[in-house]
Amino acid sequence: MAPMLAALALLALISVSEQGPHEKRLLNSLLNSYNTLERPVANESEPLEVKFGLTLQQIIDVDEKNQILTTNVWLNLDEKNQLLITNIWLSLEWNDYNLRWNDSDYGGVKDLRITPNKLWKPDVLMYNSADEGFDGTYQTNVVVRNNGSCLYVPPGIFKSTCKIDITWFPFDDQHCDMKFGSWTYDGNQLDLVLKDEAGGDLSDFITNGEWYLIGMPGKKNTITYACCPEPYVDVTFTIMIRRRTLYYFFNLIVPCVLISSMALLGFTLPPDSGEKLTLGVTILLSLTVFLNLVAETLPQVSDAIPLLGTYFNCIMFMVASSVVLTVVVLNYHHRTADIHEMPQWIKTVFLQWLPWILRMSRPGKKITRKTIMMSNRMRELELKERSSKSLLANVLDIDDDFRHVPPPPNSTASTGNLGPGTDFRRSFVRPSTMEDVGGGLGSHHRELHLILRELQFITARMKKADEEAELISDWKFAAMVVDRFCLFVFTLFTIIATVAVLLSAPHIIVQ
Repeated sequence: MAPMLAALALLALISVSEQGPHEKRLLNSLLNSYNTLERPVANESEPLEVKFGLTLQQIIDVDEKNQILTTNVWLNLDEKNQLLITNIWLSLEWNDYNLRWNDSDYGGVKDLRITPNKLWKPDVLMYNSADEGFDGTYQTNVVVRNNGSCLYVPPGIFKSTCKIDITWFPFDDQHCDMKFGSWTYDGNQLDLVLKDEAGGDLSDFITNGEWYLIGMPGKKNTITYACCPEPYVDVTFTIMIRRRTLYYFFNLIVPCVLISSMALLGFTLPPDSGEKLTLGVTILLSLTVFLNLVAETLPQVSDAIPLLGTYFNCIMFMVASSVVLTVVVLNYHHRTADIHEMPQWIKTVFLQWLPWILRMSRPGKKITRKTIMMSNRMRELELKERSSKSLLANVLDIDDDFRHVPPPPNSTASTGNLGPGTDFRRSFVRPSTMEDVGGGLGSHHRELHLILRELQFITARMKKADEEAELISDWKFAAMVVDRFCLFVFTLFTIIATVAVLLSAPHIIVQ
């Protein structure tokens, strides 16, 4: 074993001793006359073809608020073809006409590692960079081969501007462009060509927890800018990503639906509980907090309204309307006969037709179409009868013919008592003389008149109390009808709004 190790060490020393002088001589031969400012082409009238490709490895962050896409890339530039590949590290590969040698003349040395400041490099940059230093790559050595091929793989993190379309948030797709091109060389001097017509390489892509990668097509563009008459060539890669909606579905949409359902349950809460209005206001504040959470993640633009924001606004409008209608319900429930009189249209709508439509009934009073029509008919007959009475009869609420009642037969007057033949109408005639007042008949007449007045007063009070109690009961039933009507309407509104949002989205759930 020891002789074998010694032989291997000797061979290693021999190879190093032979390789070192050849590499040094090669570097001196190549770099002594090398000019980093010279464009490495055989004919200066021909453009240098640069193949550009992108290998995307990871999407670090998509900043919707500031509209910035952060990626970790490799830049791959082929200077013969100048290849630009976005894939965690930047990889540039090109062919330098001035860096060619015959490996047999230099001891079989086929490649070299040279610092980039010693060589010419194409000034390919990202046009839409949002990085503070504009170029976020780290300078590493360039691998140069004997055929002039140069490989430059600097690692870097790119920040590029991205126009965020929030119309379908959180069910949205985003298309972020990464535009690369030479900053000073026009298309007649440096020609960028796509390495792969299909676009970027996605074989090493690391999945992102928030975004799903759809594709990354590339396109070559030739543009003449206002500053310069020469055409400039760029290669634009479009990163097509789709938002994963599972997080937003379970953390925003589901809580919003549950909170709106609680607002619907508020219509079933009795008005006497005292918490009916408090529940609605609390739910409204909760939805406002959720809407603020959504607004913090979106750019402050007025180009479009996000789908989730539209849904939240619809639910907030529903909850706010429920608060307003809750105030109406409480107002109806606590109305009394001394302050409010129920209009006829409220009786018709809230005591007849709406209860019939909603299948509501009062204890001992079944509301049907037949009872509604009979009630309306009886009211018409009553109005017709009152209109046919005289003014005095309507005021006193008596019949018109009370004065024309025929006296009972064999009516006679007596001084001591009212017999069967007494003229009852004459007994209530006002006394004309003091003698009549002092008589016994006048005393009986006065007592009967006082008793009649007391009975009329008691009857009127009882009738008024019954009417007030019935009116209060009508107001409370009208409040119940409004509650039930709002429950059905807002439940239907919530279901339609939720289904419409989910069906209008381009996709519902992307895990």
